[in-house]
Amino acid sequence: MTGPEQDPRATEGPAGPSVGEAGSSRGEAGSVTEQGAAGSSVGEPEAGQPRRSGLRNPERAVRGLGAGTLSLEALVLLLAIQPIRVVGGDLGGAAIAAVVALAVAAVLLAGMMRRPWAWHAGTVLQGLLMLAGLLHWSLFVLGIIFALVWAYALHVRRVILG
Repeated sequence: MTGPEQDPRATEGPAGPSVGEAGSSRGEAGSVTEQGAAGSSVGEPEAGQPRRSGLRNPERAVRGLGAGTLSLEALVLLLAIQPIRVVGGDLGGAAIAAVVALAVAAVLLAGMMRRPWAWHAGTVLQGLLMLAGLLHWSLFVLGIIFALVWAYALHVRRVILG
């Protein structure tokens, strides 16, 4: 671009008053809405305002990402019990109980993502899943995979919410 950006909705010169001036013929409701839009460039935050992500409700979107990640983790953990028993061999009762407990904890945390501490608890859950790798090596592999997915969710949360 070689010149200053201009608002394409603003009119200038002899064609009439610019958007948002008192002489506007659109009425009170239209001029109030357009006054706020005409004062700033499209896509740029106002002075002192945080950069917007483009989402209508960024907090809700991030909560959905965290809840979806934990729900998927719980589903994979529960569905992995039988294949681990068949292919992997000796998956004992303690390991099955640990997997079920971790899956239940993941579902409970998914429902509590409105709480700020739930993000920290989700991180602890990933560590506990890797620690369950002491019971069976495949649980450690699942722990690594979901720790990476959780790290990405935390990254997205930090980028969107700041």
